[in-house]
Amino acid sequence: MSFLKPETPRLSPWKVLLVDDEPDVHDVTKLTLSRFRLDGRALAFLDAYSGKEAKEILAREQDIALVFLDVVMENDNAGLEVARWLRQDQSNYFTRIVLRTGQPGQAPEESVIVEYDINDYKEKTELDRKKLFTTTFAALRGYRDIMTVEEARRFQSTYREGLERVIEASSHIFKQRNLYDFAHGLLQQVVALLQLENSMLVRLRGASGISEENKYEVIARIGDMGNEEPIFTPELLTQLNETCINRISRLYGDTYVGYFPNNSGKTSLLVLQGVHDVSEVDAKLLEIFSSGVAIAFDNILLNQEITDTQGELIMRLGDVVESRSHEAGNHVRRMAEVCHMLATESGMDSDHATILRQAAPMHDIGKIAIPDAVLLKPGKLNAEEWEIMKQHPDVGMSILDGSQRPILRAAAVIAHQHHEKFDGSGYPQGLKGEEIHPFARIVAVADVFDALIQKRCYKPAWPIEDVLKHLQEVAGTHLDPQYVHILIRHVDQALAINTMYPD
Repeated sequence: MSFLKPETPRLSPWKVLLVDDEPDVHDVTKLTLSRFRLDGRALAFLDAYSGKEAKEILAREQDIALVFLDVVMENDNAGLEVARWLRQDQSNYFTRIVLRTGQPGQAPEESVIVEYDINDYKEKTELDRKKLFTTTFAALRGYRDIMTVEEARRFQSTYREGLERVIEASSHIFKQRNLYDFAHGLLQQVVALLQLENSMLVRLRGASGISEENKYEVIARIGDMGNEEPIFTPELLTQLNETCINRISRLYGDTYVGYFPNNSGKTSLLVLQGVHDVSEVDAKLLEIFSSGVAIAFDNILLNQEITDTQGELIMRLGDVVESRSHEAGNHVRRMAEVCHMLATESGMDSDHATILRQAAPMHDIGKIAIPDAVLLKPGKLNAEEWEIMKQHPDVGMSILDGSQRPILRAAAVIAHQHHEKFDGSGYPQGLKGEEIHPFARIVAVADVFDALIQKRCYKPAWPIEDVLKHLQEVAGTHLDPQYVHILIRHVDQALAINTMYPD
């Protein structure tokens, strides 16, 4: 992955701290060095008139390159105490220190340089314009070279730590099988890698004729990003479009847009907010991370496509079965969503809840083997006809049994057990309580709820109060009381689903 940065800003100046209790020394130094340049960078001066002020500035400013330090200020050793404090207490061995003294006998040059880690020692009387310039040049060049080595060391250390984080992040990401769980996990790891707070992963829909506002699909987001409407502002849309056209990641001010093409043809775009720069280390880590993630993302998209296709086929087959028995067309869709809601609210993990939603429409698949004379009989079935009707769970099981696909395996269990009753009086096996699979117990609750709340050719729709009363009455006998109580607590969600999929 490569990226483009905005124009390089003007180089920041070298920070130089002047520590002297004589204001004239400050003025003369600044005037003499006013036109100084090293590597195109000027000088920025900071002033301290005592050892105490010098410590405060050095503690606050972390990137001071050079200190011109007087020895005698508020006491005879004030400057030496600043040098000792900087090196020992602050562990700052990078800032260059040039000791300037008007009383050389007070601080002998040889002992001071050795004991206090001073980089240069000058008497004030010898610091003419030429020597001040060369002293500053030598000190700053030394600081620059030391920092270059230190940056290389930090880069190696950061890169090593970053690689460890990438490996750890990738191992976590690859455990995710669901597209949206994967995308959310991806964002969490990228945010952790770059120490950011707000991010969003979007996907280019890829179809022609889509409006500008619907061109991109949000598949995951973290933080405050996108909480305001509209999510895709004109500015962000321009950035996304430009990134897709150029096929290269780019930093737009404080917004980073990463370009991640994949074999599915649905390009993914990583949007990070609050990024003031993308360092070389960060860019390399993203490149390593994304190269592996892209492969996993392709696989998940392929699996998602297969799963979606399988789910759609199951839904359509469920529609066919229900239409043959003159059930309402959206019955299976309401069933699927109510089942998912019950599963989620009961604490079932998201993968199993999703499988249940996709498998639930097949609960009555066995009815395709029931003769029309029985299935479509308007009146009450006689004993012989009822025995024929009771065969449909076994038929459904025989149709779906043997598949290794999670959805079809779940559908087989549901088809076989959804007419079992909690007290053991159901059919075809007479299972009781927790002998009945949770999927089948949930489907039974959703099926009864939908049958009562909806109008049928043989009955009007029941008022919601009567439906809830009936559910409470059969809880513990026909239906699992746990899922009945969950439905009652979240009946507003169930009614919203009914509104979403009317007959």
